[in-house]
Amino acid sequence: MEDPMTDPIRAFRDEQRASIATYGEQTAWQGLTREWVTEAFAQRYMYNFDWLGRPLIQFPADIVAFQEVVWAVKPDLIIETGIAHGGSLVLSASLLAMLDYADAVEAGTTLDPANPRRKVLGIDIDIRDHNRDELDRHPLRARIDMLQGSSVTDEMAAQVREHAAGFQRVLVSLDSNHTHEHVARELELYSPLVSPGSYCLVFDTIVEDMDAEVFPDRPWAPGNSPRSAVREFLAANPDFEVDEQVSDKLLISAAPGGWLRRKG
Repeated sequence: MEDPMTDPIRAFRDEQRASIATYGEQTAWQGLTREWVTEAFAQRYMYNFDWLGRPLIQFPADIVAFQEVVWAVKPDLIIETGIAHGGSLVLSASLLAMLDYADAVEAGTTLDPANPRRKVLGIDIDIRDHNRDELDRHPLRARIDMLQGSSVTDEMAAQVREHAAGFQRVLVSLDSNHTHEHVARELELYSPLVSPGSYCLVFDTIVEDMDAEVFPDRPWAPGNSPRSAVREFLAANPDFEVDEQVSDKLLISAAPGGWLRRKG
């Protein structure tokens, strides 16, 4: 076994962790980040990116970090609230396809793209026809299931639990309505589905750090945001914790403090 003191891979990872651990203390840099992100919202910067042909309304750093988490966890089901144009579903489907490909390489088996093992389930109160049509034509469609309706009803939660029953390793991503009440309810309903060692990702926690006028036409604001719901949730659910190695390194992110890992 390689001596940890001379193992270059471990040394690189240790250097990464040491750097990330200092970011939260760098107030000047944090201030510049907040200023940049505020302007990014004003300029609709995060609306400018696609994933495999579908609009994906995310900061690029969050997309990369999501890939890191999926590769580490290797879920066989990703549950997402909020579909919009479907880019996030396609991102998840493509990462799950890569996991299946890696498994097939290791096992020396072949894949049937029409009958994938890993799936993504998207939930939205309004799946618009033009977006559904585009997703129906996408080559990764066989990996994508969708449910239309409010994510915070008991009826929808029951459908999702039934859908998830056949899967072993589940990851959840919450990115629909961003009010405290809505996110708190989603956490209540869907965090129990998260497998030990997997994640419940809560997007747009950044609302808590922005000035209220950044969202003049929205029902959410500082104090009534995904981040306030996350703080309440963590206080009552010690089996979850913020993965600071993911959250702190991103800086330009819509989800600071929203990368919740289930212990175990």
